[in-house]
Amino acid sequence: MTIILTNDDGIDAPGLRSLLQVTTLRNMRNVAIVAPQRPHSGCGHQVTTHRPFQIECRNPAEFAVDGTPADCTRVSLSHLFQDGVELVLSGINPGGNLGADVYTSGTVAAVREAAFHRIPGIAISHYIQRRRPIDWDLAAQLCLKVLDKLMFQPLQPRTYWNVNLPHLDIDSPEPEIIICPLCTQPLPSAYRLEKEHLHYAGDYGKRARDPGSDVDICFSGHIAVTPIEL
Repeated sequence: MTIILTNDDGIDAPGLRSLLQVTTLRNMRNVAIVAPQRPHSGCGHQVTTHRPFQIECRNPAEFAVDGTPADCTRVSLSHLFQDGVELVLSGINPGGNLGADVYTSGTVAAVREAAFHRIPGIAISHYIQRRRPIDWDLAAQLCLKVLDKLMFQPLQPRTYWNVNLPHLDIDSPEPEIIICPLCTQPLPSAYRLEKEHLHYAGDYGKRARDPGSDVDICFSGHIAVTPIEL
């Protein structure tokens, strides 16, 4: 049985390499990367059915797909690894996928597609605060901590995990892993008008939040873990 790593930022993204580092630290075997050739951030659950697309085999355990994250999961299950896929891990996405984000996120769509096929999946994202760079080594450590917990958590069929890592300072306390619901508040919908064109001007960090929801937990410096049922 194979463990698939994918994302929506492209096969060469640092977050995917950080996720690969986690699987190495955890001694996971039969790990394969099946990721988009180029970034598809915000593509949601788009799939490619209107045109042919290619799969570039970089090595026996690494495939670059000329398609979306959901495509990557689909071809992994139906074409590349017909002997079986045990788990799909998607990420680590640079930027949160909290609350309403799960409907537009390609990162989350990859594991939602796995859930449609009754395969467990974990989407992992990293909130970015004030445009500060991500410490990918620290992200890998937090991700490892999460996987060690979730591997022993029961997961119902048709359900997948959505994980959001906080953006920590050097002196931040150790974050807790908190299982919490998705926030139901809308994303900021502010725009500014310039020369008859609307420009999005929403402030992600000031989005509304339900108390105790994934947005609230992650923005408070903890790791938000949400089980999502189809």
